[in-house]
Amino acid sequence: MVHPVPEIEVTADLARTLLREQHPDLADLPLTWAGTGWDNALWRVGEHLAARFPVRAVSAPLVVHEQRWLPVLAPLLPVDVPTPVRVGVPSSTYPWAWSVVPWFDAVAAHHTPVAGRSAWAPALADVFAALHRPAPDDAPVNPYRGVPVAPREQPLRERLDRLGLPEADRVLERWRDLAAAPAWDGPAVWLHGDPHPANLLVHDGVLRAVIDFGDVTSGDPASDLSTAWLTFDADGRAAFRERLATDDATWRRAQAWALHMAVVLQMHPVDHPTLAEIGRHGIAQALAD
Repeated sequence: MVHPVPEIEVTADLARTLLREQHPDLADLPLTWAGTGWDNALWRVGEHLAARFPVRAVSAPLVVHEQRWLPVLAPLLPVDVPTPVRVGVPSSTYPWAWSVVPWFDAVAAHHTPVAGRSAWAPALADVFAALHRPAPDDAPVNPYRGVPVAPREQPLRERLDRLGLPEADRVLERWRDLAAAPAWDGPAVWLHGDPHPANLLVHDGVLRAVIDFGDVTSGDPASDLSTAWLTFDADGRAAFRERLATDDATWRRAQAWALHMAVVLQMHPVDHPTLAEIGRHGIAQALAD
């Protein structure tokens, strides 16, 4: 259970070279490393921009999805999203597409107290109300989001076995009960795909932006709504659900997804302690409801 090794290290020299080759007007702005995650390296460019570079071949298509679809989705949403303002293309220097996106003056929600997030729970509900509209047939396909949750039992069991969680039996029993909810029978709607609190940005107690749309896809909205347990406490969740007026079956599937995703987030506690903590919170919240 280790962090995948980046196939390419995006250094300051490489980032500046790519900017100079393809966007020379940005090449002399200050560059500040803002982190390297599972899929991408992020370099802040000046005060208002950031350059986002895939570090593994498997993550390269995710940037292309954002480049293709965020310009379509952004006008629909009531908060900011990182719509690319410049597009980088593969070259002899670097093999994949990359983007220059806005830099948002905000902090990721997982750095804020859970109780304080209730204030913007209705605003996040408004984001999903705007986003979850029927998607076109050529929307990106993601086999791990928006799909029926019930067939996920085997991978869930395997992860629980590997983690050795003391509450594993309770998680599996509760998940089975929730996953038996009636299946989604509506149209495939647009989904963010990964709206956990590390991808929600907050400024002055207000939801400022939703980022990282690499997993954008379509399907059952329940997988997106799992964030109600990953992000909020009971009060925030109540405000979130009241604003959405979600039906019981979708809410139960969302809770099943919350348990599933909370387990996934704990799979790499050393390399991703923040995600592991989000996962622990999600399990505690989903078992308490």
